[in-house]
Amino acid sequence: MRQWEYVESDKKERALLLGVDLHDGEDFERSMEELGQLVKACGMEPAGLLTQNLSKLSQALYMGKGKLLEAREYLEEEEIDIVIFDRSLTPTQLRNLDQILDCPILDRTTLILEIFAVRAKTREAKLQVESARLQYILPRLTGMHKALSRQGGGSGLANKGAGEKKLELDRRRVEKRMSELRRELEKVERERKTQRKRRQGSSILRAALVGYTNAGKSTLMNGMLDQYTRDPSKKVLEKDMLFATLDTTVRRIHTGPGEEFLLSDTVGFIHQLPVGLIKAFRSTLEEAKEADLLLHVLDYSDESYKKQRQVTEETLRDLGAGDIPVLYIYNKADLRMDASRLPVIRDNRIYMSAKTGAGLPELVHMILKKR
Repeated sequence: MRQWEYVESDKKERALLLGVDLHDGEDFERSMEELGQLVKACGMEPAGLLTQNLSKLSQALYMGKGKLLEAREYLEEEEIDIVIFDRSLTPTQLRNLDQILDCPILDRTTLILEIFAVRAKTREAKLQVESARLQYILPRLTGMHKALSRQGGGSGLANKGAGEKKLELDRRRVEKRMSELRRELEKVERERKTQRKRRQGSSILRAALVGYTNAGKSTLMNGMLDQYTRDPSKKVLEKDMLFATLDTTVRRIHTGPGEEFLLSDTVGFIHQLPVGLIKAFRSTLEEAKEADLLLHVLDYSDESYKKQRQVTEETLRDLGAGDIPVLYIYNKADLRMDASRLPVIRDNRIYMSAKTGAGLPELVHMILKKR
């Protein structure tokens, strides 16, 4: 497998990515490419890649010791700042790897948690991310001390403490903070339920945008707002990166007399999305569970869009939203089809482009027919 080209940078931490191909039916190369995108989304530079073929993971070291010694040599030669593994590490693996590599270590789960910690803007999102992060690192505190104390790393425990260089947090402090977070989140969840009940009291259709991260949900939301509300203050963050949007936003889309619906933009899903995050974001994701209609946005230009559809559908089933009617929106279709032919509508599917607006009126018509 190829290695990323080394990029000199005074600002970004350089990361070495380590992966194990188990030949278990997963698209390993695609998974490693996605890991590289996550690294960039976390503000780091993927500077190298080492992989190994194994029939099963090492319970003690995750991968072979020879490959890890090769990685340690690579760290010294290329001045790597941090090592990132392609799957979740157990506390035992993390402790053993820390001794061998003597370098800050993250796994896929902590990487996603770091991204969420940096991106969270609202009080609710910050509480949710902190709760998930604490749950995950609690049994791993010993092995993670270098990663938690690395300069510039994450927004931290309680959005301030994970970067403490001496790691003064102990188990009791973490558990106490987790208890506080549970109480705060329960209060926020009650407030959100009250807001939802208020919306449920009206007969207006509730539609929720769902899908893989970076599929174009926020672009679609903003496209509708541009066309039907013309109020820039209502727009949501739109950026070409993984997990640009964490905070659920609900907007009223009014398309004409007696024609309107509520549209919510939810956090994107991803392969191996940490279970703790799904649990922590349950109140936010209730927007999808309580919707009358799901708008499943897919990046049709991505070769892995079928796998991404599967991941999203599995996550929705886990949330209890598997039986809600769905419209499938094959976004970015202009990158694979003749743009002049768009939109193309087939039953509950529409091939369109949220960026150019091709298909927006037709999609709105499809939504309103579901009232």
